[in-house]
Amino acid sequence: MNFNFNPHSNYSEITSNYPESSQSININKPQFISSIKATDITKRDSIQVSSHDARKVVLSSQMEGLGTRFIEKSLSKPKQKLEFIRTLLIDNYDSYTYNIYQELSVVNGLPPVVVRNDEWTWEEACYYIYEERAFDNIVISPGPGSPACPADIGICFKLLLECGDIPILGVCLGHQALGYVHGANVVHAFEPVHGRLSEIQHNGCKLFHDIPSGKNSGFKVVRYHSLVIDPKSLPKELIPLAWTCSTDTISSLVDQKFDQSNYVETTPDNKVLMGIMHSTRPHYGLQFHPESIATCHGSRIFKNFREITEDFWGWKDSCSVNDRKLKYNACMQVGNGSWEFKDNPRRSYLSFLDTNPFDIYERANSSNLRNDVKFLKLEWRKIENLCSQIGGAKNIFLELFGDEKAENTFWLDSSSTEKRRARFSFMGGKGGSLWKQITFRLSDLDPSEITSTSGGGGNITIENAQGLSTTTFLEEGCFHFMNKELQSIHYDEKDFQGLPFEFYGGYVGYLGYGLKVECGAPYNQHKAKTPDACFFFVDNLIAIDHSNDDIYVLNLHDQTTKTKTKTTWVNDVYQKLITLKPSSTTLPKVQYLNNNKKTESTFLSDKSEEQYIKDVEKCQEFIKDGESYELCLTTQMRKKLGDSNRLGIYLHLREKNPAPYAAWLNFSKEDLTICCSSPERFLRLDRDGVLEAKPIKGTIARGSTPHEDYMLKSQLQHSEKDQAENLMIVDLLRNDLGRVCDPGSVHVPRLMDVESYATVHTMVSTVQGKKRSNLTAIDCVRAAFPGGSMTGAPKLRSMELLDSLESCSRGIYSGCIGFFSYNQTFDLNIVIRTVVVHQGEASVGAGGAIVSLSSPQEEYKEMVLKSRAPVNSVLEYEQKSVEQ
Repeated sequence: MNFNFNPHSNYSEITSNYPESSQSININKPQFISSIKATDITKRDSIQVSSHDARKVVLSSQMEGLGTRFIEKSLSKPKQKLEFIRTLLIDNYDSYTYNIYQELSVVNGLPPVVVRNDEWTWEEACYYIYEERAFDNIVISPGPGSPACPADIGICFKLLLECGDIPILGVCLGHQALGYVHGANVVHAFEPVHGRLSEIQHNGCKLFHDIPSGKNSGFKVVRYHSLVIDPKSLPKELIPLAWTCSTDTISSLVDQKFDQSNYVETTPDNKVLMGIMHSTRPHYGLQFHPESIATCHGSRIFKNFREITEDFWGWKDSCSVNDRKLKYNACMQVGNGSWEFKDNPRRSYLSFLDTNPFDIYERANSSNLRNDVKFLKLEWRKIENLCSQIGGAKNIFLELFGDEKAENTFWLDSSSTEKRRARFSFMGGKGGSLWKQITFRLSDLDPSEITSTSGGGGNITIENAQGLSTTTFLEEGCFHFMNKELQSIHYDEKDFQGLPFEFYGGYVGYLGYGLKVECGAPYNQHKAKTPDACFFFVDNLIAIDHSNDDIYVLNLHDQTTKTKTKTTWVNDVYQKLITLKPSSTTLPKVQYLNNNKKTESTFLSDKSEEQYIKDVEKCQEFIKDGESYELCLTTQMRKKLGDSNRLGIYLHLREKNPAPYAAWLNFSKEDLTICCSSPERFLRLDRDGVLEAKPIKGTIARGSTPHEDYMLKSQLQHSEKDQAENLMIVDLLRNDLGRVCDPGSVHVPRLMDVESYATVHTMVSTVQGKKRSNLTAIDCVRAAFPGGSMTGAPKLRSMELLDSLESCSRGIYSGCIGFFSYNQTFDLNIVIRTVVVHQGEASVGAGGAIVSLSSPQEEYKEMVLKSRAPVNSVLEYEQKSVEQ
């Protein structure tokens, strides 16, 4: 195909020369689109038609010659600048939709309305688009699958086919759908390209206005696709706008100007079609992702689409700016969110709109949650410059909480504090009158009976400080309970003024991976043996500031409690600390418990090397078919422990593999101990409302010499595969934060930094955003759980695929450990590099992100590498105890 790269910007000025063969290609449209049953009504031009066929005729006559009429009108009269643009954003169950949402919120001056592709009937869509005239344009998101599959694109097909009189922009899957609807072939690309960059050349049309073009121009874009539109099959009504400059991809981290010798000259036929437009409709498609953090000029593209929309409605005489409908007569329900326009057009958006398959509840009715209001008071004392003098955090924990096998204790342990990766540690045990333990297990309902908001509910057991337990079935699920508990607490912010950390008492524990069914996943293929969530409510704790060597003793109590009980624990612990002596031994106080029970000498993997490699290859088949961009495949290794000292195992693990988000949790009644040395933060919310995620993707072993170590670190830093893995998860986390953060606030202060730990180098990024004021801490966690670095993207489809491949439940592994403070700050890690000991068995989960560039054999080696630290901590400790 010959393509004219003339810098024109209007419909009739863009030309394309097609080979004769392409005009004869005829694609039969899918038969799943049925005729509309309700009356179609369009008000934009005062046209009313009741027949489906008649409406198509009207639309055809309206749009015929659009290019010429559009140009004439736009040239003959001043362009009308709209104060804001109202966008309908169709979500194809993608994990990048809310990155588009964030961009459009800023560019449009108004957040878009997000609707899943199967959420509205065609009749409902017509009602809001044509009768209510609620939208100025439509954006169709990326998504997994193919436009040829009805379930993958839902209502998008009919929108593109029928709505010729409203601007539409399709991204990735939306772009492919635009081509497919009009007869183009969608085929497998020469190779899947996910999280990789290409330079683009374009024809300078309105969508690419003010954007450079060609090699070395600085216009680099991120691609996430396995399928492409075959340019030879484009019908006459679809015009190509942009192509890749080369078949090669480029690094995410190179400078804008780079060595041209890395590129191979190719013919236009070998390049990939990156953009199309309809010749008579204001419909555009982009194969690349303008919303990605690494795409250059992405915001400019969305601004250009806004201007295209303004030009379009400026042309349509009968739809003036003043005639746009700004207010509904009543509150309109969109999925699970409440949509109510306000009088002020700049505020005519939802206080919250979330149309993912789970709702973020209680935001509008928080008063309903506060049926057991508690007024809590915090008391604390500070001891300056003492921690290292009395043996550090380890000695403090052993002396105060290490007796009796450290039952019912916790230690959020920043055992790796270099480079200020973590600053504070928190520890405590069963103590005050407010202490309790909650244990939650998901129900055993059949997947067909599970609702998307609760995951089928589950049983919660609550044990109080006196040891009394009650078990209740929670229909709404674990997250609903936690939200209710935290919102029921009242406090005075003055109580924690002057404290440099964010945890002042509250819940400490974990959320298991299986709780994904409360966050949109349809079901759990495997049931966990361990509880799906377990937390202590902590009212007595010690905090350690590793930067300043300070110790804080904190007590949380009911405000009505007598003064004496308020101060007793704080004063007692204060006295113990100032008289504590440094320990002369590195071993735990408790003695080793060796017996004659037979135990395995090593860990046994749930999957053989051969099976794991086959599963990697299956993942790559899914990726090739467009079902996922990246799949985080995992497996488990297990070993019988007998009566090994679990605290000793943890101390050995933290010594050999210190980590900034390490943790010890011992739930004695559940016979459950967690020894975690995680280097990865899942999500943090501070008292200023700033959310932060620090995803890790990309891991390589440390070298045996300084030179080898440096070379391996450099290899990781410049690996296109690892950059692609990391970029995909960064964009996913931006999406998750974008659902709960103020428009325009989500940003990436650090992209693809390499951090070094005892056994590995890892590639780490940081994503931050400002939480919306009307949302809770639990809302934020549910929007992002499970952590995207443990699922892949798109998250929902990837979790389904992984469930079909993995042979057992992940349990606690891949979930998160941390705290929810009573004032709704929180800090949670990703559960990796962890030994879970339950009922005499130790298990270690490990895995890695599978992408199209993965080598199955190398992925198996990486999985083994990641398991090495926790596995060896158990084996080495057992050997040490035998020798003693």
